Formats: sequence, structure tokens, C-alpha cells
Amino acid sequence: MIFGLVQILLFQSLGELVSKFLLPTLPGPVIGLVLLVLWLVIRKGINAELAMVADGFSQYLGLLFVPAAVGVVLFLPQLKANAIAIISALIGSVVLTIASSALVSRFLSKKDAHD
Repeated sequence: MIFGLVQILLFQSLGELVSKFLLPTLPGPVIGLVLLVLWLVIRKGINAELAMVADGFSQYLGLLFVPAAVGVVLFLPQLKANAIAIISALIGSVVLTIASSALVSRFLSKKDAHD
């Protein structure tokens, strides 16, 4: 279990270093996660220690939503004042996401049909 935790912390540290010196606009943990995924793809699998730590973390993933819920309650007056803009932005982004996903799916399915 310690080795799995060390792997996660190592890739997060690498991500922080890359963020600090090469890509300051991207968060270090995100870069570290991408590096970890690339490492796992190169290795073609995940070791047991890392899987055990990931399973342990995923059990408590719901706790990450507590600060977001507190933020919603804290900024409720601003959310109410801008409700129309927020709702229209959410609906617009959902529609654009579905439309772009459909176009990409159609484009890729036509390529598969020709192959």
C-alpha cells in the first residue's frame, strides 16, 4: 500500500514541477494525473498496490463535494441574482456538448464503415 501511495505522490510532485517550470497555466495535480495515466498506458496495466490505494481513495470521493456545496450555500445570493445567466450557460453548454459529441460520433462511424 505504501508503494502505491508513493507512486501517486511521485506523479503529483512531477506534475507540480512541470507546472512550475514548463506549463504554469495548468495545475500540477492535473499534469501529474496525465503523467500517471501515460505511465500506466506504457506499462499496460496497473499494479496491485496502486489499485488498492485507488480503491481506498474512491471510497471517500464523495467528501470532495462538501466544499463545493458549502460554496454554493455561501454564494447563494449571487447565484439567485444571476440565475438566468447561469441556467442559460448550463443549457447552452449541454446542448453544444451533445451536438459536438454527435458530430464526432457520426464522423468516426463513417470512417469505420469505409474501413
